[in-house]
Amino acid sequence: MLRDLVINNRSRRRFYQESRVELNSLRELVDLARLSASAANMQPLKYILSGDPQKNALIFPYLRWAGYIEEWPGPIEGERPSAYIIVLGDTRISQSFGCDHGIAAQSILLGAAERGLGGCIIGNVDRSGLCKALKIPSHYEILLVLALGKPKEIVVVEAVASGEDIKYWRDSEGVHHVPKRRLDDIIVG
Repeated sequence: MLRDLVINNRSRRRFYQESRVELNSLRELVDLARLSASAANMQPLKYILSGDPQKNALIFPYLRWAGYIEEWPGPIEGERPSAYIIVLGDTRISQSFGCDHGIAAQSILLGAAERGLGGCIIGNVDRSGLCKALKIPSHYEILLVLALGKPKEIVVVEAVASGEDIKYWRDSEGVHHVPKRRLDDIIVG
């Protein structure tokens, strides 16, 4: 059921790193993005796929993890993603990407959740460093990086009342808590 996939599709930041995600699986996930909506049907998005540990090691240092958990620098070795999909905007097709990359990322992550994988949309990226490390041509703009793998952490969604703190947090057991505003608090008319 779609609702169950959406609820299960939480940002996962710790993985069973040794559990590989095959290139064909990444291609199938990108195909979901390819079939998703695109403004004016321009289809300006391109993708870099990595399920290779050496390439993953090149990508990881340029990512910033969990801004609300300031003392946590990101997943340790052994808990890092086993795959990445880098979402690019091709400036030869369009100079503006609107919400295409958000739609694509959601399609990919719902497909990942359906396959028992977890993922995280990472927007805080050292873009120039990653472009240099991967030798990405200048006509591509890095929009997002999707970290993927077999999830190692438990994520709990909790309803919060209007005015309560919406910052996610981890408890002493390592359970990741994600506060969500109540439905009645977000419908205004």
